[in-house]
Amino acid sequence: MLDLVKKAQKGNDKAFLALFQEYEQDIYRMAFVYVKNQDDALDVVQETAYFSFKSIKSLKEPKYCKTWLIKIAISCSLNLLRKHKKIVQFKPELEGDISGDVNEDIDLEMTVRDLIEQLNVDEKSVIILRFYEELTFKEISETLDIPLGTSKTVLYRALDKLRKKMERRWS
Repeated sequence: MLDLVKKAQKGNDKAFLALFQEYEQDIYRMAFVYVKNQDDALDVVQETAYFSFKSIKSLKEPKYCKTWLIKIAISCSLNLLRKHKKIVQFKPELEGDISGDVNEDIDLEMTVRDLIEQLNVDEKSVIILRFYEELTFKEISETLDIPLGTSKTVLYRALDKLRKKMERRWS
């Protein structure tokens, strides 16, 4: 993989394409978590491809290529949300009238996702990167361009908020 990055940085279009295709699904998943619809997520993937292609030479550490691409995808997602001024909701197809006999797992999943949506952007980003993308604190701090200690603090603050909101919801 490092070979592809180095070739792409030297201007090899085929190497960049191969590299981007390697991470395209991860970029799409991250974008979808933010924008909540397929068309917008595909737009974010396209924007990420464009910006990363134009600036691949600025990538200082080739081993962090995936982290760098995810960071670009998050930035493009947030820009798109600001542009459209959308209210982001998880799984809108599951909202509406929910009867009492719905599977508890689905109900719990919706509850957790609803709670995550109430977090601020920084908290939501850290939660998503840690638990959905399974990044380390170091990778989170590099992706979001925040100090390592801040990534830990934001995560613990967000988890505390989620726990308190969950307790209120279930009491």
